[in-house]
Amino acid sequence: MEKRNPFLCGVVEGFYGRPWSMDQRKVLFQWMQHWGLNTYLYGPKDDLKHRLLWREVYSPEEEVQLRTLIVEAQSRGLRFVYALSPGQDIVFSSSCDLTLLKRKLRQVSDLGCQAFAILFDDIDHSMCQADSEAFSSFAHAQVNVTNEIYRFLGEPPVFLFCPTEYCGALCSPSVSKSPYLQTVGEDLLNNITVIWTGSKVISRKLSADCLAEVESVLQRPPLIWDNLHANDYDSRRLFLGPFKGREPQLKSHLRGLLLNPNCEFEANYIPLHTLGSWHRAGEEERKDEESDYCPDRALSAALHDWMEELNQPLQAGRQCTRADHRSSAQSRCKTPDRSEGASTFRGTSSVAKLPVFPLNSSSPPSSPTKGEREPGLSNHEPPGSRPGAPSGGCRGQKAQGRALCGGKGLLSESQVRLLVGLHYLPHEHGPSAQKLLQDLTWLKSNCHLVSANSKKAPLKVDEWRGRASRFLSLCEDVAQLHCSVVGGANRAVLYDLYPYVWDLRNTALVAKAFICWLDGRVLSDSSTLGSWRNCFHWCGKTTGADLLGVESEPWAFKGGISGEVQMLLPIGSSSELFSHPPPLFPTSRLYNIRPYHNKDKLELYRMVRQLHLRTQGGQESSFAHPDVVGDRCLGPCLALCPEYSFILEDELGVCGCVLGISDVRSFAKRCQANWIPAMRDKYPPKGGNTQSYTQDLIQLMEEDQGEYPDSLLYHFPSQLRLDALPELVDVSVSRTLLTALLTALKANGSQGVFCEVQPTDRQRLEFLTKMGFVEILRGEARSREGVVLGRLL
Repeated sequence: MEKRNPFLCGVVEGFYGRPWSMDQRKVLFQWMQHWGLNTYLYGPKDDLKHRLLWREVYSPEEEVQLRTLIVEAQSRGLRFVYALSPGQDIVFSSSCDLTLLKRKLRQVSDLGCQAFAILFDDIDHSMCQADSEAFSSFAHAQVNVTNEIYRFLGEPPVFLFCPTEYCGALCSPSVSKSPYLQTVGEDLLNNITVIWTGSKVISRKLSADCLAEVESVLQRPPLIWDNLHANDYDSRRLFLGPFKGREPQLKSHLRGLLLNPNCEFEANYIPLHTLGSWHRAGEEERKDEESDYCPDRALSAALHDWMEELNQPLQAGRQCTRADHRSSAQSRCKTPDRSEGASTFRGTSSVAKLPVFPLNSSSPPSSPTKGEREPGLSNHEPPGSRPGAPSGGCRGQKAQGRALCGGKGLLSESQVRLLVGLHYLPHEHGPSAQKLLQDLTWLKSNCHLVSANSKKAPLKVDEWRGRASRFLSLCEDVAQLHCSVVGGANRAVLYDLYPYVWDLRNTALVAKAFICWLDGRVLSDSSTLGSWRNCFHWCGKTTGADLLGVESEPWAFKGGISGEVQMLLPIGSSSELFSHPPPLFPTSRLYNIRPYHNKDKLELYRMVRQLHLRTQGGQESSFAHPDVVGDRCLGPCLALCPEYSFILEDELGVCGCVLGISDVRSFAKRCQANWIPAMRDKYPPKGGNTQSYTQDLIQLMEEDQGEYPDSLLYHFPSQLRLDALPELVDVSVSRTLLTALLTALKANGSQGVFCEVQPTDRQRLEFLTKMGFVEILRGEARSREGVVLGRLL
């Protein structure tokens, strides 16, 4: 009996989303063989011939692919389980559907498959009229078909059945009293194994008591379909943490355990490596101290092996032919399969459909891909140059405190631990994520200590700034991790991990800029302009961990660590500011966003002057004073409300900024009282033609600060200016820069912001539209043309 029914432990490819490629599955089999796993279940939800088109047989070409995969698994000592999901539209009482089901499984059996699964998960409980007349219940219909198929296939030693009530939370009214499970337990043939996920769809822990209860109802030990590392329910979450929350002693209550992991193949090295450690733990022949499974110890061993794998020069889309000597030095091909065919066994070599990352990842390709231009960016960003950068080399020095990040290098162990800690498990953050959230929560709760108009307590201020320094350092580590992943040697890992690292990098940039801005700029409760009474409203009272609790499914709170950091920010509920697609061409350029300092003025003036010259075809203005453009575009904001100006810099220095005005009415009065007179003194008429130009210049400055309708300012009291918004290959950096400004405006009480754009500037109009801005006013309301777009905060 022990030989006939060994413990099944391995992987189920059962997630929603793009299935793995054939080559990735072959690599998976190599991993499984080395880590002592023994079972692979094929059941990707988005393979049409597995689920939606389950009645269709495989084509001759697909048969060859499937046979090859089955043989490959068996050659590695693995049991290949083929699963079919007919439940969405099968008519249980139809002899025709039953015949088609048998035909499909007989085809797979003839290819060498000896283990099967019938899945009835995630379907409606209702039956059609014909089935209602033929069967007394939904469970009876499923059991009847399953038993017949099992007999038809010759009663194979491994035959799995996934019920519709596949976890405790789905059972009605409970596990022990569920009529559905009782029918399954009583009528399903004894040698058919029932699949179970635990108390929840994604169970934090599996307990012996709960398993004993379901074993009693089903009258057999279940097989666990473990969704601990599944991430198909949240596009912003990835799980790199160890297999955890399942004691090895639970095996006595189980027929097996199959892990349904991340959709991204490369993200599953640690989850599967540690699953292998769990499976080997407690074996009779292992008498050493490592016979007891320890998740932290298993994680360290997996990290050690993954380090070698991460730093191998593997190209996405190519099969390497290195010796198959160890799990951490496997031959691997990482072409994500983008086949549009009905089955995942077709078109596994369609590399041409994939975006190709540049060989030198520190700079994007010199020629843009057709149709990929986005507003606010240039598709060519050669290293060390930027539109509007001064030609005199002022940007030639690296930004202080940050190193140049480019080219292919090695990920350090501390970076890999940071990566895992930030993308840990669905119910639990790793150490680095915990530290990030704890510090951000404390800093926003105590920012009154450093507010612009509070009485300073030196010791408390020092404590706040010390915590802020630690938080900023961790955010810088996240940014460095991003560019190291992009610049790393393993392009296969880049394909799968980049969207998540990139997303967290952008969120961390906003959070870092916000914490820097709080010090001396946020207004406390004593200010009539401030919103300190609403601090905990705009910061968010509840973190994801508080919201989830032990009893909730992980999808109750979206976004993982990125989502929780986002929700701790004043505009965290504005998801459109944080959710946008990653760039087609990743760049490892290292960016930083921070509040404006007076020393930045000269660099910003030079930058906007260069931008102006470019729009004028390189011709100098007839008025050659070097500050003219800067004084008109940036000067009023930098002089009168510098606290709402944010700087973007890269390794070479300042490369862009965005300016804000909190109260437009007050700002306009101050301009007329202080700025315009100062400009008249700076640009006095000197006779001749210069006088008329000077008058025109002053007039333009006055028009820039012209009046806006009260109906506009009532809802949108604040304004932003994009005169120095950078043009980048990764347009998300520009969006992140603008988000930092909106965060500051919201924190100090603004309820809405507007921006005026020329109608011909289609790129900027599209850019703002994607940031949630809508057209609220046309130019006829003012003396000059322009489209006014606004958004509420």
